[in-house]
Amino acid sequence: MLIDHVTGKVVPETAHDRDLALDFTKGVLIILVIAGHLIQYILYQNEGFWDSACFKWIYMFHMPLFMAISGYLSCRALLAKSFTQAIGSRATQLLVPMLFWCSLLESLKFAVFPRSAGAPDTVLQFLNEFVGTYWFVWAAFICFILTKTISIFNRWLPWALFVSVILVVLAPLTFSIFPLIKYMYPFFCLGFLFAQSRERWTSIMRSHRVFLIMSASIAAMMCFLAWRNDTYVYNNLAVVQDLQSAKNVLLMFLGSAAASVVMIEVLLRCWNIGRSNRVVRFIAEKLGPSTLVLYLIQGTVFRLMDSIQYGELWDPTMRSAAAAFLGTTIVAVALAVRWTVRDIPYLSQLMLGVPPRSIR
Repeated sequence: MLIDHVTGKVVPETAHDRDLALDFTKGVLIILVIAGHLIQYILYQNEGFWDSACFKWIYMFHMPLFMAISGYLSCRALLAKSFTQAIGSRATQLLVPMLFWCSLLESLKFAVFPRSAGAPDTVLQFLNEFVGTYWFVWAAFICFILTKTISIFNRWLPWALFVSVILVVLAPLTFSIFPLIKYMYPFFCLGFLFAQSRERWTSIMRSHRVFLIMSASIAAMMCFLAWRNDTYVYNNLAVVQDLQSAKNVLLMFLGSAAASVVMIEVLLRCWNIGRSNRVVRFIAEKLGPSTLVLYLIQGTVFRLMDSIQYGELWDPTMRSAAAAFLGTTIVAVALAVRWTVRDIPYLSQLMLGVPPRSIR
């Protein structure tokens, strides 16, 4: 069954139905992922981007909301499949294409920036690229494994998830992508729990929608104003060492939660109002189902840009034009790849993470 996210009513689902409202939301979010990286790499050329108001707004909610949607959409696989089937299916969907694009990234880096194949850190560098470049995919996969493991506590699942969230968030792990996993896991669990009891939560939200949205909007605005460089998970590493770091981590979670609530409401309303618009439908029908390949391709492109030595700063007009061109190119290439390989069994699985029959 599908939920009309505006009316809250349950509507019938056919074999080929997709939740276009969520696809539209995912499509907008992946655009914001690309936009955030364009701000960092092109507009600010890796200097001072933390202070950009646009960058801050995007990073307050885009990945947390993405992860909440991932948890929401994973509910059926988490509850209906056995542990082995669920993990195997998710690994095939996420890790196989990630390995392909990471291998392509390393090949391109070796071709453009050649180095000795026998360098001692070659393997370590590949592992770092494999984990760090596509950290969100790893985070989604690990959150899936944790939630599936905890789902054995069927009767006490909400409480078990709550305890696991506390333990994960407070875990003193600061290396590699562990801080990012700590940041994402609560949102994955929230999305999963909402899907599990969506009719009840939809009823509650419908009854108190105005109050909830106003409260979330005020909280998001206050958090936006208080947000500083140390509020980003990349800088505070989601670790609590003293009172100030505790404030930073708490602000990060509260701000992201409030902003995510506001933005999911805004985006679902936008879909309801503009669903007949060609641009809106393009985002929902083309970009929404292509978020994985878009994420992997943009990650590959921007990781390559890490190896570029920036020269003199372009003027703002040139930087804006370059950002628009690069962003459009990433989207065009991703859609072209998806269209080209969607009906080729092995390539569609390898590059997109889905079998041909799953792609319209």
